[in-house]
Amino acid sequence: MTPPAARSGTGQPAELFFEDLVPGLSVDLGVVTVDGDEMVAFARRFDPQWYHVDPELAGESRHGGLIASGFYTVSLFMRAYVDHLLSRAAADASPGLEELRWLAPVRAGDRLAVRVDVMGARPSTARPGLGTVSLTGTMLRLGPDDRPEQEVLRTRFRGWFAARPTEGDPPATDLPDAGAHGADLPDESPAAADVPADPTSATSADKPPSAPPTVEPHN
Repeated sequence: MTPPAARSGTGQPAELFFEDLVPGLSVDLGVVTVDGDEMVAFARRFDPQWYHVDPELAGESRHGGLIASGFYTVSLFMRAYVDHLLSRAAADASPGLEELRWLAPVRAGDRLAVRVDVMGARPSTARPGLGTVSLTGTMLRLGPDDRPEQEVLRTRFRGWFAARPTEGDPPATDLPDAGAHGADLPDESPAAADVPADPTSATSADKPPSAPPTVEPHN
């Protein structure tokens, strides 16, 4: 049986480990298309503001039509992150995020290119066998020619990933669940993360950064 620390985020045997997630790595998380029915259903359940759920009012407003809840958009990011990276990586829980920005409206039918960039990585002193990886995630709206038109979402967050097992390592034991993380993790605070600031944090929404993927997405 595969030890817990060697499982991917979806429970399959891991092929990527902490040592593989080096600063500067850019991972292509594919392209997602915004489903209008799903977008509205999410808003009705979790964020029923009129510009998310009422087509008539939204159409008469400055928005010119329905726009997605930002929490729906970040959910699309999370699904792409799980499908194309966490499903392959020896992922543990996440200590949290430092930034979540919605930079432009998202609408039904938009095609969004998703990527994640590794900004920093270091072994965890609070959780032996794990490393803390600092990441920046972005979503960019694509035009008809598949070229990026506008950055619509940016987030900075951290994740724990297991180190690659070496021959002779003792069997891994179950790690605490996500609810147990917190006060006993002094090395995981943002101030101690020792990660450089995101150089694109001041980029305006109409000047998106380039998005050259270096790792092909896996189904």
